[in-house]
This record gives sequence, C-alpha cells and structure tokens, in this order.
Amino acid sequence: MALDRLFRRRRTRGGGRDVPELWLKCPACEAQIYKKDLEANLMVCPECGYHFRMDVVERVRLLADEGSFEPTTGHVLPEDPLRFRDTEPYAERLARYQQKTGRPDAIYGGTCTVGRVPAVLLAMDYAFAGGSMGSVVGEEIARGAERAAAEGRALVIVAASGGARMQEAALSLMQMAKTTMALDRLWERRLPYVSILTDPTTGGVTASFATLADVVLAEPGALIGFAGPRVIKQTIRQDLPEGFQRSEFLLQHGLLDRVVPRSELKATLARILRLLHPEGAQADGA
Repeated sequence: MALDRLFRRRRTRGGGRDVPELWLKCPACEAQIYKKDLEANLMVCPECGYHFRMDVVERVRLLADEGSFEPTTGHVLPEDPLRFRDTEPYAERLARYQQKTGRPDAIYGGTCTVGRVPAVLLAMDYAFAGGSMGSVVGEEIARGAERAAAEGRALVIVAASGGARMQEAALSLMQMAKTTMALDRLWERRLPYVSILTDPTTGGVTASFATLADVVLAEPGALIGFAGPRVIKQTIRQDLPEGFQRSEFLLQHGLLDRVVPRSELKATLARILRLLHPEGAQADGA
C-alpha cells in the first residue's frame, strides 16, 4: 500500500476523532516526507526545496529575535454590518475560522527586534479565510504602521492572502487606501518598511501595501499577482509565459528586489534593517 494511503488522515472507529497525519506528500516532487522532519526543516521539502505554507506563530518565531516578541494584535474584533450571507452567514463563517485558528481575524503580530533592530512584525494568516483582508486586517496593519512610526521602529509585513474579503464588500476595499495612507507616517520619519511575499499573495493585498515597501522580498515559488493566472488567461485568450506570476518570474521583471529561501530569510531581513534603520549601525556594533 502506498505511503500516502497508509498514513492518510482518517477517522477512528466510534470516537470520530482525527488521527494526525504522520507523512505529507510534496506537491512539487511527490516525495513522502515525515511531518516532524518537514517541521524541523522550516516547512521546506528536503528533496526539492518546495516551500509549504507556514503557520503564522512559527513565522513570527522564525523572524523575531528570541525572547523579544510582544503581541499587539487580537484586540480588534470583526463585525458583520452588512449581514452578509453566501453559502452560509458571514457571522457563522467568522466563528468557524476563529475556532480553527484561535485568533479573531487573519493577522498576527506585535513588537520585537530583528537582528537587534526595533520592529513591528505582522504576519497574515492564510488559514483564516484565505488570509483575506477585511476591516480588522486593515486596521491592524494601519495601527502597526502608526506604532512603528511613533516608536521609531521598522515595519515588517509577511503577506499571504487571497485578496480583499468579499463578505465585507466595499468595506474591505477601503482597507487598500487605509493601509497605504498609514505607510506615509513611516516615510515621513524615514523608517524602513520591508514586505515579504509568500504563497499566495494576490488581489487587493498585492495592489496595496504588500508591494509598496522600501524592499520587497519573496519566498521561492510564491504565487504573486492581482488576478489569478486562470482568470488572466481566459480574459486575454492567450497562453501565459512559463512561471508566470511566480516569484522568480516577477524578480526578472522588476516587481521584487530578491527571492530569498526561508532558511536565509531571517539573516537577510536583519541585514536590510541594519542598513536602512537609523539605529542599524548601533545594532551592528552591539
């Protein structure tokens, strides 16, 4: 019996509880990977280097200096002013995602140091409604930018999102302007903003704060764009270039500054912040 069938998640008889997956199959090379080995390798396939999506708590732990992180998000709660309903009421959808992730919305972050440089670090949670940007995500990003400006910190945002949250309609689209305007506070104080694009970063997130940074980094193989490749292909009725909207393709065409493997991301980010932040020289000499 194939390993993926042998170790596939299944229900136990009678109890209905999930049996945890012990092995995962890489979608790129199809190698069978022991889950603990994958986690120890920062959720990167040891055979081909494919970057799996990463939990936001682990993402923050990867980038922030040990013991420096203090969470600031989680106090703004989402609402349903439109009483939106599609296949289910929006309020019920929110409750389900909140129970699944243990967070009120699709963002997690706080203050920390990165390479001893003071920073505000925010990570979008794709596990919560596909990382979609609604009013709470926009507010937390705006607050993060304002906090960074007020406290003289760098701003680092890890993007992972399907775009604006359709259940909040125009309210979610307004977050594009809101987050963009909040970045002005940083630029007035000449404080650096570094954006890290992960798989996927699309829609209104790409079209607003995610690509407006002083330095834009991306992980290997990340899907980055506004509309998805299938929609674009159907619209223009032409075949798309190989690798279209992947980070390597976008680096060649000038959207990104660098594609950085996850294992090198902390060191690269720390080096950038030391170069750009006013206190960077002090951090280098510490």
